[in-house]
Formats: sequence, C-alpha cells, structure tokens
Amino acid sequence: MTYRLSLLDKSPVAEGETAGQALARTLELAQRAEAWGYHRFWVAEHHNTSRLASPSPEIIIAWLAAQTQRIRLGSGGVMLQHYSPYKVAENFHLLASLAPGRIDLGVGKAPGGLPLSTRALQKGIRPEEKGDFAAQLAELTGWLTERGGDEDDFHALRATPLPSHKPQRFLLGASPESAALAAKLGWHFVFAGHLNGDKALLGDVVRLWRQRARGDFLLAVQAVVAESREEAETLSQAVQLWLVELQNGQKVTVASEAQAEAFIRQAGSPAARITPRTPSLLKGTATDVRAALEALHQQFGIEEFVIDTPFADGAARLRSLALLAAPEKELA
Repeated sequence: MTYRLSLLDKSPVAEGETAGQALARTLELAQRAEAWGYHRFWVAEHHNTSRLASPSPEIIIAWLAAQTQRIRLGSGGVMLQHYSPYKVAENFHLLASLAPGRIDLGVGKAPGGLPLSTRALQKGIRPEEKGDFAAQLAELTGWLTERGGDEDDFHALRATPLPSHKPQRFLLGASPESAALAAKLGWHFVFAGHLNGDKALLGDVVRLWRQRARGDFLLAVQAVVAESREEAETLSQAVQLWLVELQNGQKVTVASEAQAEAFIRQAGSPAARITPRTPSLLKGTATDVRAALEALHQQFGIEEFVIDTPFADGAARLRSLALLAAPEKELA
C-alpha cells in the first residue's frame, strides 16, 4: 500500500440508541482504529440533530486522547464561522499539550447545521468585527503560529498554553478557492470528496495545489465495505446528498431532501435550486474498495484518504472498517 488511511466519525445515533451509546461506539472505533493501523481519527461537528451526537469535537478529542495512545486525533472539522479564532487556538493548543504530537485541527467553512442553530451559535457576535471566512482563518493562523510582541499590544496576546508540538492544521473544502486559501496561509488541505464526487473538479483542485502549496493534500471519501457486494449495496442505499442553492447566493450540502426543505424554510431566502449531489461513494468488498482507492491514488497522486462510513449500524460500521484495514482477511 502506498497511501495512508484515516477515519472521520460523526457519532451517528442508530434507531433505538441513545447519544451515550453512539459516543461509546466512537470511543470503541477510535481504539480499534489505532489497533488496525489507521493514521488519524477525526470527529465532526453537527448541531441540532438527533441523528448525530457530535456538536463539540474538542470535547470528544480530549476524551479519546485519554483512552488511546498513538493514533492522531482531530476535528473534521471545527466550523470556524461560529467561534472566536482565539478561543479555537486556545482549545487546540491545550489539546496539543495534553497529547503532544497527536492533535490535528481541521477547520471547515460550512455551518454544520441548519440556520436556526447557526443563529443560536452566533448570537451576540458582531458580523462587522468577525470578517469573512478568509479573515477568520488568517487570524486563527496568527494565533497558532505567533507568540506576540509588546505586552500592551493586542497582537501580543498568546493562545496559551504554548504546546511543544503544534497541532497540524487542515482546511476542509471542495473548491479551488478553498485550496488556494489553504496554500496561501500554509495549511494542509482536505478535499471534501465525500460531499462532492466531481472528479473533474478534484483534478482542477489537485493541479492548483501542486502549483501553489507544499503541504499535504488529503481526500475524504465515503466507503461502504462488506463481505459481499450485495451487502455493501444494501448498506449504501440510504446514503443521500442534496445541494441547496439559495437566491441570496448561499450554498449548503445536506443529507436528505427533507433537510434541504428545512434549510430553505429556516434561511428565509427562496431556493434557486435543489439538486441531488453524487458523493464519492466507494462500495463493495474490501478488495473492491482498495482497488478504487488505488485508482484514485494513481490518477491524482493522493497519499492519504479520510474514510467516512455513512451509515449508523454500529456493528456493520466496525466490520466495514476492520475489513478495509485488512482486505486479505475479508473472507475469514
């Protein structure tokens, strides 16, 4: 194998489960991923949903760090628009101090929820002070890399504690603009292929990245692995993605047509378009999925994949990722 595998977990709550049970499975999966040889284990941020138990990746990362030993842990990602860049830097400097050399900070531009939760999260924030996403990311970069100057100067502030090993920084996105921003600010980049499976776009972004950046380029994909292709097909049937485009220019990807309609109602702006979006969904036996990953590696030079398993059945998810880690054992 000439590429690395990492995992993204959203702490999905299966039917009849509690959030506590879903989070316990996240811990079990992180511990097993470490034993299986996965490189990173990232947790997501989603708000106001009974289907996912992961609104605060920082808290889950700290909990996982205390109960694992080697695997890198991180956010996939922190939704920066809701928060103070200074506080995000403090949180991840603290995590990096608790687990030196093991912490990743992944940052995303999406809201991680529908407009109602966005308004609640941003209550009291002054938009004119916050700036756009590029300004927020630039400020966060400063807090993560600078140690300040004159004590009376705002820029002398430090995001303490200052860890011996800085967290690795990843920008999550699916556009040339996002890749260019990551390259400009010195962040690694994760192409969100699990949300947008357009290979032509992926190729454009990869070429831009190779021209402008020196950091790592990761590809996030959805993968459904089972003992048989028939079982994998059954598990993947529930996977949906919908692109919502509003007349005010806002765009968001959601997991169902019902969520798309709810987003439109809460946003207060008419929809320009609602369309199904094809995810980068790899499915089949472990040999099938490994072959698909190898093809992406060969075509685009991808050296690390972040695997998202987009179904809630806990036993099936564990089995899927165990098979992917050791495809030669898929029939054992």
